[in-house]
Amino acid sequence: MEPLIIVDGANVVGSVPDGWWRDRAGAAARLRDALAERDRSALPGDVTLVVEGAARGVPPIDGVPVEAAPQSGDDHIVALVRDNVSHRPVIVVTSDRRLRQRVTDLGASIVTPGRLRATISYGGRPEHS
Repeated sequence: MEPLIIVDGANVVGSVPDGWWRDRAGAAARLRDALAERDRSALPGDVTLVVEGAARGVPPIDGVPVEAAPQSGDDHIVALVRDNVSHRPVIVVTSDRRLRQRVTDLGASIVTPGRLRATISYGGRPEHS
């Protein structure tokens, strides 16, 4: 069974200082688009992008559901893990130490933003962190 890959959008976007803070929704949309085109052989699974704050209005696209956290993005990610981990493998993409602990306690695995970025590109060029 393919794993569910839950992407902590704010954490991944914030992992590279490329000016994302000037347009949080735009940065989240670029990440969403890159996730749709990612190298699935390097990181197979169904991806869900979790956004919060100013990025809440980013809509889903084919292949990338977008979950807008009503409050805390971390709490929303924990709830998604809890809802899914009993019937499929779950991978959370984050470098947030506290969130990593919370979701691994529930049975999820962790992938770093750097590993995810190695499977995606913005504007046709691979990202490296």
